[in-house]
Amino acid sequence: MTTSSNPTPAAQAPPSSVLSLSVPVAMGYVPLGMVFGFLFVQAGAPWWLAVMASVLVFAGAAQFMMVPMLAAGLPWASIALATLVVNLRHVFYGLSLLDKLPVKPWARWYLVFALTDETYSVLTTLPSGTSTRQMVTVALLNQGWWVLGTLLGAVIGAQAQISLVGLDFALAALFAVLAVEQWRKADSAAPLWVAVASYAVAWTLLPQQALLTAIGLSVLAGLLWRQSGTRKVSP
Repeated sequence: MTTSSNPTPAAQAPPSSVLSLSVPVAMGYVPLGMVFGFLFVQAGAPWWLAVMASVLVFAGAAQFMMVPMLAAGLPWASIALATLVVNLRHVFYGLSLLDKLPVKPWARWYLVFALTDETYSVLTTLPSGTSTRQMVTVALLNQGWWVLGTLLGAVIGAQAQISLVGLDFALAALFAVLAVEQWRKADSAAPLWVAVASYAVAWTLLPQQALLTAIGLSVLAGLLWRQSGTRKVSP
């Protein structure tokens, strides 16, 4: 166990380095949060409820899906089930992060709650030995950007009636940046090409469930790859 007198290099990293990890996420979360806050208020809800949704729900795409469902008066059970289906991919994310999640219960449960696509991408690039404080700070900053964007969209954007057309492209741009960072950190580009091929196959066979199918194919490819590597090194 590492003592406080001999901290790991990751634990010595200044706060500015943690902030720099979250800045690319801010470039996507602030404008997208604004779009969500704007749409939520336009659906007839008060501005503060939009902010509370981003604080207590923080589900990204599921929050956008929630707006028309709430406006249509659908029961909470239907909204909860739809949210579960949309965020089912996070189960795969969590399984791959089990060894990295902190032991402290409060930190572990918060990271489980705050695990989004972008936060997952940042956490997986952190070196081994990264402190609990840094991991939680990254997740807090990422959620903070989303909440800030929601507040701006709900209060300022709705009042000014500004046009938000095109801001949704920020999410695609953010994923592109994070994919490049993952590519640069990885020892091999094989995972990237496996993901691209999996999505191409999934889109061809099951376009309505392309994302979930692509995740399943990628997991299967990873398992087969690992088994193949194990056979090669076995005596």
